Amino acid sequence: MKDSLRQQFERLAFRLGELDAMLADPATAGDMTRYRAVARERAQAADMVARFDAYRQREHDIAEASELLDDAEMAEMAKEEVVAARADLDRMLQELQTALLPRDPDDERNAFVEIRAGTGGEESALFAADLARMYLRYCERRGWHTELMSESASDLGGYKEVVIRVAGERAYERLKFESGGHRVQRVPATEAQGRIHTSACTVAVMAEPDEQAEVTLNPAELRIDTFRASGAGGQHVNKTDSAIRITHLPTGIVAECQDDRSQHRNKAKAMAVLLARLRDKERNERQQKEAAERKNLIGSGDRSDRIRTYNFPQGRLTDHRIGLALYRLGAVMEGDLDEVIDALMAARAQQQLQTLEAGA
Repeated sequence: MKDSLRQQFERLAFRLGELDAMLADPATAGDMTRYRAVARERAQAADMVARFDAYRQREHDIAEASELLDDAEMAEMAKEEVVAARADLDRMLQELQTALLPRDPDDERNAFVEIRAGTGGEESALFAADLARMYLRYCERRGWHTELMSESASDLGGYKEVVIRVAGERAYERLKFESGGHRVQRVPATEAQGRIHTSACTVAVMAEPDEQAEVTLNPAELRIDTFRASGAGGQHVNKTDSAIRITHLPTGIVAECQDDRSQHRNKAKAMAVLLARLRDKERNERQQKEAAERKNLIGSGDRSDRIRTYNFPQGRLTDHRIGLALYRLGAVMEGDLDEVIDALMAARAQQQLQTLEAGA
């Protein structure tokens, strides 16, 4: 282990003591927001310090075993111990480096998944519905809770736009790599000649803001419109102006919700989506500035990026960011996304490790 890396863990052990003292301070306990932040940092620091202690113990084991290499009776056993301990050190060093990688503060948040039909007309809207179903199935596999926040249906049962809220453990961490342009190649249901068409959708994954959101909205900058919900029919449709549309005037960003019969609840849901979109806008602007200085392997999440192609005739999914090709498109469309997302997360971690090693 490089001295600079060892020093980082030694400083972290000192920081752990500071965090313990902060948690014991009544002033911290009296501020639940601060307490949760300190407790979260303390848990992360404790995990890394425990890993570092285990690494040092294996170093000690090698030193002890090496002293026995000259002992005729113990040499063979000592040699086996040295080999095993060195293999452990290599593995543990990799884990320690990974644990030091910068963490996205939004990773533990819930997420909003916004899918919009793009080029391709009605076929694009149908593909947007297929993507929505894929993500809903994926969330079901992971035990996450989903909620439809807003939808704009197309004539043939697709989506011009749909927003889904996903609540679950580290939902944003896994779904954030889905932001970008998704292209589909297939024979549309509306195609009489059997020709393959290409169409596209855009996906935006946004971290759900805290209840006490970082973005403070000036009521004077909001226009709130009420309108009658549209739907397939029923006694509650088109009877009251319960649907809400909120426009942030400085940016022109709009969010609406008509899912609930309650105007108050619809307003709260629309406001949550609006806050997420504003935070996402700020995040993208920040990432674009950073991307001007260095190219990001995973991509900035720019909506114009074509990140993935779904080729139905060949049964192939291709993720263009990492050159991944899977010939199991049917399973992916049923929500089996872990292999794709795991590969993207691994590629991101590898890039971060290279940056960490270069600066060490």
